[in-house]
Amino acid sequence: MSNIVAIVGRPNVGKSTLFNRLTESRNAIVEEMSGVTRDRIYGKGDWVGYEYSVIDTGGYVKGSDDVFESEIRKQVELAIDEANVIVFVVDVTTGITDLDNKVAKMLRMTNKKVFIAANKVDNTSRVGMSSEFWSLGVGDVYDIAATNGSGTGELLDDMVKEFQSKTIESDSELPRFAIVGKPNVGKSSLANALIGEDRNIVTPISGTTRDAVNTRYSAYGFDFLLIDTAGIRKRAKVQEDIEYYSVLRSVRTIENSDVCIFMIDATEGIQKQDLNIFYMCEKNHKGIVVLVNKWDLVENKNNQSTKEAEDHIREQLAPFNDVPIVFTSALTKQRIHKALEVAMKVYNNRVKKIQTAVLNEVMLGEIINFPPPSLKGKYVSIKYVTQLPTHAPAFAFYCNLPQYIPDSYKRFLENKIRKNFDFEGVPVRVFVRKK
Repeated sequence: MSNIVAIVGRPNVGKSTLFNRLTESRNAIVEEMSGVTRDRIYGKGDWVGYEYSVIDTGGYVKGSDDVFESEIRKQVELAIDEANVIVFVVDVTTGITDLDNKVAKMLRMTNKKVFIAANKVDNTSRVGMSSEFWSLGVGDVYDIAATNGSGTGELLDDMVKEFQSKTIESDSELPRFAIVGKPNVGKSSLANALIGEDRNIVTPISGTTRDAVNTRYSAYGFDFLLIDTAGIRKRAKVQEDIEYYSVLRSVRTIENSDVCIFMIDATEGIQKQDLNIFYMCEKNHKGIVVLVNKWDLVENKNNQSTKEAEDHIREQLAPFNDVPIVFTSALTKQRIHKALEVAMKVYNNRVKKIQTAVLNEVMLGEIINFPPPSLKGKYVSIKYVTQLPTHAPAFAFYCNLPQYIPDSYKRFLENKIRKNFDFEGVPVRVFVRKK
């Protein structure tokens, strides 16, 4: 992919604000404190006909023992290697700091084009305060205010001159697989294991991932977007604003995904919050794959352990328990590619369209064998069925007296659709309408 812009700088200079400005989104969490952004966050922007990808990074810190800061530094270095244009964000209100000098030293060692964005020039009294940043010797200095967009036009005008082409490869049509679950069940570890690199920061601390991190996976015949999300905790336990925004982005990711890879901890089993997340995926009519992670840590396993655990999980997920269950370990990479195969099958089930003639031949035969129950001497006659043109599978049955068909018979129709046409992992909706 060409036209990649990496936004770098020390903590709390406004990198995420500039990212949101360039991508015309609110994908990056913005808070008046340092260390909010941790992973690399990707977005897309366009300017005067040029399309480009933008990478937001965490604040660069060197010489710290904090596990997050060392991992953030690694992510910044990876982003610089990946990009062909770098925007170095500094703060005119503080001037040059030791950390600015350390970032500049690192950038001088690259052969990439660097633009210095002197941020927070949001009033006339600050105009000209950026002149000292020329002494960093890494690139031209641009006065900007990321909060209101002032000065970003001039920066973008010069930035697009460095791009290799006017367009970038679009991934909007690719299947979107979201990895969801509670904090610390191994979502980022799974993403890293699949990608084969440390794209997402992994620590034993719950809540490490804050933003939804998109990665394109194209290997072994697969091509889709893999989205790592922040862990979703109970609402009562969410106290910080940052975690509130993280959870909100995770919920939005579920709403915009095609398949949810729903992860649970094998050592804990399914708990109430796991069920809440599962029902959220089902309510949004998403394909679901249940991944039982950390299976390698379960002790005293025998040849019946997997079946017993699977039966117990299905019992807890009822009534929608027609979902594939894969027992895996992100740490040892046990069956992680099997999880991808299953997720792709669920995606194909979700977009599957059944020919109307075939649907009527099969389902009307099932209805003749087991017709709807009569009520008050009224007999219901179902004459026709069709699949509705929706994103998720939905079927309409046309009859003379739809008001007399009970919910139990609708579940019967759904089960017969599943039995005959294989919609494993996908919520199926059944509607009864007046003929």
